[in-house]
Amino acid sequence: MKIKDAEIIALMQDPRTLEKGLRVLMDAYQSRLYWHIRRIIVDADLAQDTLQETFIKAYQNFHQFKNDSQLYTWLYRIATNEALQQINKLKKMQKTDEDPEYYMQNLVADNTEGDAEEIQILLQKAIQSLPEKQKLVFMMRYYDDLPYEEISKIVDMSVGTLKTNYHYAKQKIEEYIKENYER
Repeated sequence: MKIKDAEIIALMQDPRTLEKGLRVLMDAYQSRLYWHIRRIIVDADLAQDTLQETFIKAYQNFHQFKNDSQLYTWLYRIATNEALQQINKLKKMQKTDEDPEYYMQNLVADNTEGDAEEIQILLQKAIQSLPEKQKLVFMMRYYDDLPYEEISKIVDMSVGTLKTNYHYAKQKIEEYIKENYER
């Protein structure tokens, strides 16, 4: 039985059922949010930590949920912000040889069997090479298949700007794969 957002919201708004509501919220959304975060961060452990931070923020700030968007949209925005904060922390700590390209090469160094797998690896490298806004928009649209209107609410950008970012991201990814694909 799939629980509806209205039921989760009701549980979260009642102090007597708040903790139960949090457990239900986590059960309902942890997988989708984890994979969204994981595509941004890549590292599984850090993505898991960021997911936990997302749920902590949702718990602490649930009183700010205005019910003017879907619950998932609100959570997605929190997860996105948490993931971007993690990336910013990492960038401050990184040395020059630890950029995303270097990280992705080491992450997938032993997994290059077959053309399809090679293209998937190139896709991930291409995505990691995009500017942050383009990367975020591309992942939400391509992997999560979110409509531009939902993405607009999450990242607080106009639909036109999102479409432009997605278009440029697609072009850059195609160019990256064409330039780096070896048959």
